[in-house]
Amino acid sequence: MNLVARDLVLSFETSCDETSVAVIENGNKILSNIVATQIKSHQRFGGVVPEVASRHHIEQITGCIEDALRDADVTYDDLTSVAVTYGPGLVAALLIGVTAAKAVAWAHNLPLVPVNHLAGHIYAARLVEPIEFPAMALVVSGGHTELVYMPEEDKFEIIGETRDDAAGEAYDKIGRVLGINYPAGKPVDELAHQGKDTFKFPRAMDSDDNFDFSFSGLKSAFINTVHHADQIHEELSREDLAASFQQAVVDVLADKTQRALKEFPVKQLILAGGVAANKGLRERLTKEIASFKDTKLELVPLSLCGDNAAMIGAAGEMLYRHGARADATLNADPGLEFEWLADEAK
Repeated sequence: MNLVARDLVLSFETSCDETSVAVIENGNKILSNIVATQIKSHQRFGGVVPEVASRHHIEQITGCIEDALRDADVTYDDLTSVAVTYGPGLVAALLIGVTAAKAVAWAHNLPLVPVNHLAGHIYAARLVEPIEFPAMALVVSGGHTELVYMPEEDKFEIIGETRDDAAGEAYDKIGRVLGINYPAGKPVDELAHQGKDTFKFPRAMDSDDNFDFSFSGLKSAFINTVHHADQIHEELSREDLAASFQQAVVDVLADKTQRALKEFPVKQLILAGGVAANKGLRERLTKEIASFKDTKLELVPLSLCGDNAAMIGAAGEMLYRHGARADATLNADPGLEFEWLADEAK
């Protein structure tokens, strides 16, 4: 009797404020994906507090492992490898996942695969359908805004990135001005769909001859507009403010992505990361990428846009096949970049 090979990855994600453990089969099938969120714990602070996040990870990680194995109906003996996010992220938070993954790998004699958090966001698309290469990803999250070109499945080249605030950071910062608690992305998106772009905020670097982004100036223009109105006792439309801000963000992201696609023709464009759940951005890219007849747009499902271990398992299985391994010396790297791949591209 021929048995179908099952590569089962136990994956860990603790880069910020989500404690997540998953079991992924053959890199593309979710058997379990446990996510313990900490949003309510951080809301009273208006953002993620690293010390609070790490303490929550310590409290949740063991239970998440047990739940992931139970929901997947597997044991440690069934596993092929262990994958873990080791950067970028909050160092104290990352250390919890790295330590737990190393302990499991050592105790059960399993290969340990180190995964870049951003590679995980990109490979979340693989949990929907295969990624076709060459491919490009627009990764938009709370801490990152990057255009990543992938000539092959294990090759990543950052061709554009934010020079200051990431798009998600800007959403949270202007959300506070609008009286919206952390995380502000979804409420601002909802407000934006009720208003119009009446303020015409700046589109920083939109016409520059590169694929980099900048959202700090947009954030400042928004805040200054609101503060000036407060000083002269003028009431501004929250809906129009949100719509104007979001239109500026979406315009720059869409314009830069289209220009990148012209210079780097690809078979697939992946929209990934927490801000990839933004309805305005998804609508805009769906409409405009249709003109690129040879490029298919892959929108990561809303359930996988946020931080989760399933995406780490999808990337981890791929990296495992390509020989990526770590030993007991693996450490958290909060400033991790695609250095090992960027060096090859030079």
